[in-house]
Amino acid sequence: MGNVKNSESSSEKHLWGSRRTRKITWIFRQSLLFWLSSIAVIFLIYFAYFGIKMHFHGTVSSLNNVRKEFYVKNVTEQPKKPHRQRYFPCEVSFLDSVTYMIEPEDNIKFARFSLGFVEKDEITLLNEGNEARFGGHQSLKDREKSYNATNQTIHCGFVKFPNETSSSTGFDLNEKDKEYMNKCKIVVSSCIFGSSDFLRRPTSKVISEYSKKNICFVMFVDEQSLAKLSSEGNALDERGNIGLWKIVVVKNLPYNDNRKTGKVPKFLSHRLFPSSRYSIWLDSKLRLNADPMKIIEYFLWRKGSEYAISNHYIRHCVWDEILQNKRLNKYNHSALDEQFYFYQSDGLTKYDSSDPKIPLPSFVPEGSFIVRAHTPMSNLFSCLWFNEVDRFTSRDQLSFAYTYLKLKRLNPDKRFHLNMFKDCERRAITKLFRHRTDT
Repeated sequence: MGNVKNSESSSEKHLWGSRRTRKITWIFRQSLLFWLSSIAVIFLIYFAYFGIKMHFHGTVSSLNNVRKEFYVKNVTEQPKKPHRQRYFPCEVSFLDSVTYMIEPEDNIKFARFSLGFVEKDEITLLNEGNEARFGGHQSLKDREKSYNATNQTIHCGFVKFPNETSSSTGFDLNEKDKEYMNKCKIVVSSCIFGSSDFLRRPTSKVISEYSKKNICFVMFVDEQSLAKLSSEGNALDERGNIGLWKIVVVKNLPYNDNRKTGKVPKFLSHRLFPSSRYSIWLDSKLRLNADPMKIIEYFLWRKGSEYAISNHYIRHCVWDEILQNKRLNKYNHSALDEQFYFYQSDGLTKYDSSDPKIPLPSFVPEGSFIVRAHTPMSNLFSCLWFNEVDRFTSRDQLSFAYTYLKLKRLNPDKRFHLNMFKDCERRAITKLFRHRTDT
């Protein structure tokens, strides 16, 4: 009996010792695993910080740069779009009111001569197989003579057929509209052909009551554009107006190219408004945000000028303008080359801003905003510029400098008083919008 008890007691002690050993072993393993994990984490942190730092031999910012590069390359794979450069308006010191504005007396420094316009093409020209054209058929000899600021009759659009049965070559207007336009003394005009733009109404609150009563605001449109405007809720009132704009419908457009048709009201306001003394042109992508009388006073009267246009905001050389037209496929490249080579052969040179005798601040105008007095020299320049567009391409920025420099060169004793102002001033008085369609 005693032997049995001793045997049980010995078994219990052995079992207790075995359990105690296993427990100690488990605790040791857990402790060892903890310390090993801690050492591994510390080692990784040390390597991540000091190892990369030593590799790049830099400061802590080196690690930040690496992380940033890794993020850019692996997370944001899409290339960034280049930011379009923005151009801002600048201050234009207009008079506070038009109430006490006084028009200067006829400026004796402006050249005086008589300018007439070819009404009909010669029958002999048409018999040679040439079809009748709105701009007529001007020979190179007549073209050269037309640059002389002297009493003469020149081509300037609206050239009719020789026969009387069908005389029009385009840009036909209603007789009532013609009657209205013949009475205009000061004009603000624009045009929309081919539904290329929305109607931009002048900002009425900045335009004086005097200007609203005494200035003609005329928007030329074709029938397609009128229908589009009507479908958008722009209804004509009893006077034929939409807001300040008097809507004048043009039928029988003279060119297939709507851009070239748009040069008719742009350059030939002295022909469309024969009694007018001043005119302001703005492209249909612009909204007028200033009083027209203040514009005329600032850009013409105060500067002693008879023609005002802004320089281009980026390009100043015709060479650059040609390249840009080709890059954007603005016109047939062969036609652009033909015009460019012709101008080079007739003396057009590159713009050189370092030349102290350079006659203009830029050889490329912005072109969407023109202020002019209808003086003989201003009218001549407008006809000449239009004839270049009629003969070559509708990209009128290409022909501006050539026309001005040739006129200046051939008339050294008769100065053309042109004010080429900063484009930021144009931005201050007009609001630019995108075209409805890319034309």
